Amino acid sequence: MEASLAALAPQLQLSRPGPLVPVLPALQGLLPEGGLRPGAVVSVTGGGTALLLALAVAATSAGTWCAAVGFDGLGLAAAAELGVDLGRLVVVEAARERWPEVALALADGFGLLLLRGGPPTGPLAERLATVARRSGCAVVVAGSWPGARVRLRVEARFWEGVGQGRGRLRARRVTVVAGGRGAAARELRVGLWLPDAQGAVRKIEQQPSAVSAGERHGSLVVV
Repeated sequence: MEASLAALAPQLQLSRPGPLVPVLPALQGLLPEGGLRPGAVVSVTGGGTALLLALAVAATSAGTWCAAVGFDGLGLAAAAELGVDLGRLVVVEAARERWPEVALALADGFGLLLLRGGPPTGPLAERLATVARRSGCAVVVAGSWPGARVRLRVEARFWEGVGQGRGRLRARRVTVVAGGRGAAARELRVGLWLPDAQGAVRKIEQQPSAVSAGERHGSLVVV
């Protein structure tokens, strides 16, 4: 597998749009530079895969190849609805004990790596960052990661569209807490539609009271 991925690397690297991997406008405020820095790891906790996939939307739309490894049953339909270009997304299945070597091979050939693996060691985290920085790959990890430059945590999720015990889930509000090291050290909270009723990811300019909003609009509160 590593040899075949390495053979693809020159072709994939030609499509990288620049030093920063772009993200949607609604997500730019979560990142100190407004985009994903190659070689810098962003960790995402508390919110399933929706936020990880949302971070890949603008990148794949701009022509960046994205690889996802370690995700069992990744929702490709949901990814497409968020706007991920599936033609630029490669899902790699790997044995759990082999995820480190697979992740290193992918980081050497793709512009964006979405990763879910076991608890990493310090040396592995440093090696992955080195490979990603050298090859120009941004890394987004599901779960905690030692030395992550940016940490995103989904604190609350509220679905809307269910009233009086029936109806269709139409939109989801989430609160994302961003922090990290260096320029990302200052913690901030951002409200997002992930997605809104039209399937788009956008920022909530003024967040309503979670409980009262759920009662007024018949929302389903998901904890």
